[in-house]
Amino acid sequence: MHEMALTQGIVDICLQHAAGQRISTVVIEIGTLSGVVPEAVEFCFSACSTETLAASARLEIRRIEAQGRCLDCSGVQPVERLYDPCRQCGSYALELLSGEEMRVVEIEVDD
Repeated sequence: MHEMALTQGIVDICLQHAAGQRISTVVIEIGTLSGVVPEAVEFCFSACSTETLAASARLEIRRIEAQGRCLDCSGVQPVERLYDPCRQCGSYALELLSGEEMRVVEIEVDD
C-alpha cells in the first residue's frame, strides 16, 4: 500500500512546518487521476500520526477534479481517464491541467 508511505510523508511535512506546536487540522488536495485512494490516506493518517503532535489532528481531504486542454481545438474539459479523447474534436492531444496533484494545502496549529 503506497498510501502508507505517502501519508507518512504528509505527517512528516506537517510536523516539520508546525515547529513544535500541536497540529489541529491538516488540509490536503488529492487529484482524481493521482492514483492515490483518499480513503486509504484517511485510514493511514491516524496510524502515521500516533504519538506525534498531529495525533489528534483532523484531516480534511479535498478532491481535485481532472481538467484538460485540447492542443488542437483549445477546448477545456473534464477528464475522467488518462488518454481520453477531446469531447469537442476527438483529438487525443490533451494537456492535463489538473488532477494529478497531491499536496498539503494548510496546517492549523494550536496556540
